Amino acid sequence: MNKINWNFNNTYFNLSKSFKEDINPIPVENPQLILFNTELATSLDLDFSKVSTKELSKIFSGNLLPEGSNSIAQAYAGHQFGHFTMLGDGRAVLIGEHTTKSNKKYDIQFKGSGKTAFSRNGDGRAALGPMLREYIISEAMNALKIPTTRSLAVVKTGEDIIREKNLQGAILTRVASSHIRVGTFQYIAARQKDDELKTLLNYTIKRHYPEIINSENKVLELLKLLLNKQCSLVVNWMRVGFVHGVMNTDNMTVSGETIDYGPCAFMDTYDPKTVFSSIDQMGRYAYCNQPVITKWNLARFAECLIPLIDKDEKKAVKIASQVIDSFEKIYEDKWINMMREKLGIFNSDGRDKYLILDLLTWMHKKKADYTNTFCHLMKFDFHKNNIFMDNEFIDWKKRWLTRLSNEERLPEKSLEIMRKANPLIIPRNHKVEEALLAAEENDLEPIKNLLKVLNTPYTNTNNISNYQLSSNSNEKYVTYCGT
Repeated sequence: MNKINWNFNNTYFNLSKSFKEDINPIPVENPQLILFNTELATSLDLDFSKVSTKELSKIFSGNLLPEGSNSIAQAYAGHQFGHFTMLGDGRAVLIGEHTTKSNKKYDIQFKGSGKTAFSRNGDGRAALGPMLREYIISEAMNALKIPTTRSLAVVKTGEDIIREKNLQGAILTRVASSHIRVGTFQYIAARQKDDELKTLLNYTIKRHYPEIINSENKVLELLKLLLNKQCSLVVNWMRVGFVHGVMNTDNMTVSGETIDYGPCAFMDTYDPKTVFSSIDQMGRYAYCNQPVITKWNLARFAECLIPLIDKDEKKAVKIASQVIDSFEKIYEDKWINMMREKLGIFNSDGRDKYLILDLLTWMHKKKADYTNTFCHLMKFDFHKNNIFMDNEFIDWKKRWLTRLSNEERLPEKSLEIMRKANPLIIPRNHKVEEALLAAEENDLEPIKNLLKVLNTPYTNTNNISNYQLSSNSNEKYVTYCGT
């Protein structure tokens, strides 16, 4: 398989057994390639042009491992809905770290590849629907210019798996700059061996933040960097109405990428308390709570680092707390600036916050579509909607236009910044479900059409109006984690 240009350099594999289990994917019966991401493969300097579909199916099912790969399941822990659990890759195998010609390193991971030491009585397998969902949403997030893991391929295994009913089995190939999580640090910290914690810290910094290797207190610098990255990431989620749905500490990466697309979805009607996950009965991970949970998760990360911040535990806690307490101000500044961009505002004005909140309050009260409201403000009215004839909205719009008139830039410049901040297209829940149902019946056209449209979310192209309306159904949309 040298013709593919795999270039593995498996540094995580070389860590001690405390960090992982050495294990190969469990071969599957009859692998069949369903989706393959040619654009991503090209960006990774991988060339599959001379590889048959049959061989691709074997490669991306784990039946035929590339030369230079060293398969492992990573150990990690996590606060799941606030409760601490020792976890690990129960159904995923990292086959190696591929390095591109530009010296960028990426994890190549199979999700759904069979039991590992961390499976906790699970079968280690994945169903076709959830793997296709992750492919769709992660690629949509990438096109929305939001940091994310990505999807290289989906393969049907030819085997059924048992959930509430028999489902078709599948394996997703996930690509990430790494799979190191807050939960990875929690796992090692729980072992109470400072040498292992130092090993993980140094490995993480060398891999993701080499610019702080020689810092006087690189532990503190790492905490500050991650806080900033996670603030930026969640502000981006809020920008497009994305609800992650399962923001456990094992689903927060130290690279600042969105990871795990289980019960996630995009909000249609604006409601800050929007929840999609079937198991989130209390709304812990609702749209409006995502910033709060981000801070909570970062506090758990800081707890892991206490032994390395300072030998005096009280002093270390005080120092870490000061960093965590900076979250609100950093987040709010980033959020307001993001909302200014959505409204085409360049300069700062203390009254902008009220302009923003008044719009969101109106949207909530009138059950306005979040994405399409900003499309309207950009004069992209693909479907006539009388909601924008509402007097309260018209009054708000006058205030907004007055605010824009105070800018020292041409109106075209405001529109330009809005078009970069406001997608015309998001993965509408009913369109995702339509595509998944068709794929279950071996019809891949809807999913391919959807992926094509989602690939250019900021561009007004032909035949996209069908993808811009929210569902007519009054039923509450519910998603499931897929395990």
